[in-house]
Amino acid sequence: MERRKLGRTGIDVSALCLGSMTWGTQNTVDEGHAQIDRALAAGIDFVDTAEMYPVNPISAETVGRTEEIIGLWFASGGARKDMILATKHSGSGMRHVRDGADISGATIPQAIEGSLRRLQTDYIDLYQFHWPNRGSYMFRQNWTYDPSGQDPAAVRQNMADCLGALQREVDRGTIRAFGLSNESAWGTAAWLAAAEQAGGPRVASVQNEYSLMCRLYDTDMAELSMNEDVGLLSFSPLATGLLTGKYQDGAVPAGSRLTLNADLGGRKTERAFETVDAYLAVARKHGLDPSQMALAWCMTRPFMCSVIFGATTMEQLEVAIGAADLQLSDEVLADLNTAHRAHPMPY
Repeated sequence: MERRKLGRTGIDVSALCLGSMTWGTQNTVDEGHAQIDRALAAGIDFVDTAEMYPVNPISAETVGRTEEIIGLWFASGGARKDMILATKHSGSGMRHVRDGADISGATIPQAIEGSLRRLQTDYIDLYQFHWPNRGSYMFRQNWTYDPSGQDPAAVRQNMADCLGALQREVDRGTIRAFGLSNESAWGTAAWLAAAEQAGGPRVASVQNEYSLMCRLYDTDMAELSMNEDVGLLSFSPLATGLLTGKYQDGAVPAGSRLTLNADLGGRKTERAFETVDAYLAVARKHGLDPSQMALAWCMTRPFMCSVIFGATTMEQLEVAIGAADLQLSDEVLADLNTAHRAHPMPY
């Protein structure tokens, strides 16, 4: 398994990262633990979670359950030293966590303590802010996102306050590194500047959506990533399963996300299915598994730190693991670029 640097932290992570957001709803405790064991055996030691997980659905009754499942793995004998563990502080408006309070210097200590308790560990390798207080263009909000009402001075002051709280956690040994999620180029640059000016941990990574079907990161964020050593942790690299082809021709497999989320978070559009057809054609032409092709392509991107994938079955996990050994030819990459130019931004 290829290993890559997590920003300037000195931490190395596997190029594939095991996502966990279905553990506790679509997956049982035992299934989550089996996924961890298999991933570690394959060299995938990076596991990503969040205090608000699981999803599908998000509810007050299940918030924190995924972290608890990981904690039970440690309690049952899983070696903490074998895992690079990432979790997230929920952002503004998440009513099931701290009544939807903004992320602030005051919320960080209690959020970290809650995660440590559920995870049954005394440190978190990568602590991420799930989304900015000011809002985000992610999750299809790019079509309507309006930053004109922001107060940049207040945003920067909040960043300085948060970095002070994070540094205290670093000093206590509860976190090793800091990352962002669902963030913009301006926001990431502002966090970097705040750390340089006021101190505190430097942003190591940004966890944003990225796939063959969602390439917003390719422009300003890609340049920032490369020049500032802030790698992408891509989520939804299979476009919530669309790129597997399992939803083509109106199919709705039992137990799939489409049975729980009718529009796949705004990704289910007519153009989306046309786009999937184009990528499936590339896979057929070159004799590739479409899921492995999509994951392997993500790993070729120069700004990529690690590709986060999720699985609800061990079969899906095995397919994802196989992507680590897939080298895409120049011909495949050219065909994928051609498909992208013909089908940009399908949702």
